[in-house]
Amino acid sequence: MSRIAIDLGGTNLRAALLDADRITEYKTEPCKAEGTEQEVTDQIVRLCEAVNDGKAEKIGVAVPSVVDYDRGIVYDAVNIPSWHEVHLKEILEKHFGIEAAIDNDVNCFVNGELHFGQGRPYRNLVGITLGTGIGAGIIASGRLYRGFNTGAGEIGCLPYRDADYEHFTSSIFFKAHGTTAHDEALKAKQGDGQSLALWQEFGYHLGRLLQVVLLTYDPEAIIIGGGIAAAANLFEEPMRR
Repeated sequence: MSRIAIDLGGTNLRAALLDADRITEYKTEPCKAEGTEQEVTDQIVRLCEAVNDGKAEKIGVAVPSVVDYDRGIVYDAVNIPSWHEVHLKEILEKHFGIEAAIDNDVNCFVNGELHFGQGRPYRNLVGITLGTGIGAGIIASGRLYRGFNTGAGEIGCLPYRDADYEHFTSSIFFKAHGTTAHDEALKAKQGDGQSLALWQEFGYHLGRLLQVVLLTYDPEAIIIGGGIAAAANLFEEPMRR
């Protein structure tokens, strides 16, 4: 049985075709995040069509948003301003004639780690993604915990200093300094002192957030993913300290 997997982000849109647990087709392109609701929806449909082998039996979509999981409705997608209430499950099922499931992106991340990745040895863990924003997915007693509104784990929204944690532990932190995580990683690897100091500060703030996660959920493990996690060697030491 082949399946289509979609990862909708504020920066990139990714699509894959899976046969059993193997990716057989993969495409990615910049997300039209500033476009209309219809433009973003059309982009998802087009990318699904681009990887579909005509035999796919299900579609799974990860979205950066609070989701009505049962009805597949996306509410107020982060960094996609036009998406306030999108009945994505209904749209995809009507277009493709197959079952579609919609869930929060970090829920998908931590569930994937639980079954296929670093989370396999554990029954109680938290997955965190660092990217355009920051979020968490929670596995309790071996099962994904979504909360009443599929909103469990929105740790980036917790108040911190003069804003919230997302302003200090995601790409927003670098944007506030007039730069990007990618540029600062390149400069830090070349020994730039200011960049190294910026990553030290980032790691400190992330460590403070992990304290909240540890005290709130008491997990066996915390698994960190997302684009910024690729620069872990630049912030891991102050984060752990």
